[in-house]
Amino acid sequence: MSIDWTPFILSFKLASLTTLILFLLAVPLAWWLSQSKHFLKPLVETVTALPLVLPPSVLGFYLLWGFSTDTAVGRFLSDIFGHALPFSFTGILIASCLYSLPFMVQPLQNGFASLNPHMIEASYLAGKTQFQTAWRVAIPNIKPALATAIIITFAHTVGEFGVVLMVGGAIPEKTRVASVAIYDLVEQMDYASAHLYSAILLALSFFVLMAVYGINHAHTKRFG
Repeated sequence: MSIDWTPFILSFKLASLTTLILFLLAVPLAWWLSQSKHFLKPLVETVTALPLVLPPSVLGFYLLWGFSTDTAVGRFLSDIFGHALPFSFTGILIASCLYSLPFMVQPLQNGFASLNPHMIEASYLAGKTQFQTAWRVAIPNIKPALATAIIITFAHTVGEFGVVLMVGGAIPEKTRVASVAIYDLVEQMDYASAHLYSAILLALSFFVLMAVYGINHAHTKRFG
């Protein structure tokens, strides 16, 4: 049985870009959430965590509606990217970033919050800015949280189905990622291929989780 690797390549491309974008966005956001006592912090935390409890179909529907050229936001984004976002790779990339945001932010926020506050205060007393403190002091000391955030975000994006299907559909070589390909195979009653594709994603998920637990176990064993 031959395997069409295109959906997997597209999934890995989507997951890699999503992870990179979210890392750049989530580090300053997680740092602010871990250090701030601003009255808007609960609101920001709620919005950030909303994708964890919101059904993917609901988020996908509102993103599909918001990205359409019938809305001002959709027209604005279409002008920026040069094409309509629904049923495009750019559209599912933005949707994946929004849906996977808490998987990157929360481990980083917990990692930053677990740091010794005296270490942070010492950095400020030494004249370091918040950016320098976060980059040179905080991030090097939360390596397990950093690894967990990156690995879980990547794996979650690879396995995402609902939001990607709602926003991107199943266009071959464009938006038909591995999870959507499995859905198509089941609809076509090609269960043998569906089993094979599912087994590949199952193996990936297993090794990703094993890597996360392995990293955390090694860190605990080393530092106690």
